[in-house]
Amino acid sequence: MSDVTHESTPVAPLIRPRRLRTGDRVAVVAPSGPVPADRLDDGLAILRDWGLDPVVMGHVRDERPPFGYLASDDARRARELTEAWCDPEVSAVLCARGGYGAQRMADLVDWAAVRAAGPKVLVGYSDITALHEAFATRVGVSTLHGPMVGALTFLKDERTRDHLRTTLFQPEAARVIGLEPAGALVPGRARGVTLGGCASLLAADLGTPAARPGARGGLLLLEDVGEEDYRLDRILTQLVRSGWLDGVAGVALGSWAECGPYERVREILLDRLGPLGVPVVEELGFGHGDTNLTVPLGVPAVLDADAGTLTLDEPALR
Repeated sequence: MSDVTHESTPVAPLIRPRRLRTGDRVAVVAPSGPVPADRLDDGLAILRDWGLDPVVMGHVRDERPPFGYLASDDARRARELTEAWCDPEVSAVLCARGGYGAQRMADLVDWAAVRAAGPKVLVGYSDITALHEAFATRVGVSTLHGPMVGALTFLKDERTRDHLRTTLFQPEAARVIGLEPAGALVPGRARGVTLGGCASLLAADLGTPAARPGARGGLLLLEDVGEEDYRLDRILTQLVRSGWLDGVAGVALGSWAECGPYERVREILLDRLGPLGVPVVEELGFGHGDTNLTVPLGVPAVLDADAGTLTLDEPALR
């Protein structure tokens, strides 16, 4: 833990959006990268099978030359996210995929209009971590760290789909979160408000104008993909050295796909997070793994590292 004092208020609960109902219209956006057309179509078919009415924003099927890793230009992605959120007929905004690009457009969103439109459901993970943080600090709305419409896990893994569907429609049945392999990296129980997401995106957010001042009092979710051991070490070290982790109540770890052998990753996680002196649960089951459970951000919960569970005080959605 840093020996520098960092003053920050504890992480507070956020406003929960209402649950979805059959017939609700949902907007699909791509704040980051483009999604293959076949995967998008398959994901939309699943949403329709759930009784939802998905509307695809125009930029989702677009691409911005010469940067093929972006779904259209920054201004258009931001504008259409704003339009989707502010449409009174839309009950939820679902991200098509992650990749890269959310940071580029985050400051271009009309946040005043978004706040005026009131709370709605936002679902995404990976690069969408930048938007989870933005909605928390700029709007005060709880969001869902969960699978995206064009993600292979959503298309191929039944448990991933079922958990998201339950969270959206029957959230009281999804208050206890955790997969069978979950257990204590550091034992103990902690209470706090959930926050977090992709570790590299949280580190990249440090120092930006609307960044969260710290994770004090929170239950921090961390996961990542494709980071070599030394890069993962660097990311976690930055979060520690910045003081952002000072006072965190507990840590829940998800998947570390393509980050090397898990035994090596585990050593790094224990070395960097163990000195925090708080409960740490590993392999909880969210993120880039074979199964991606949906976890609400901004909701009070209890982390039980020994039991391998995160239990919400109240359902993710009203």
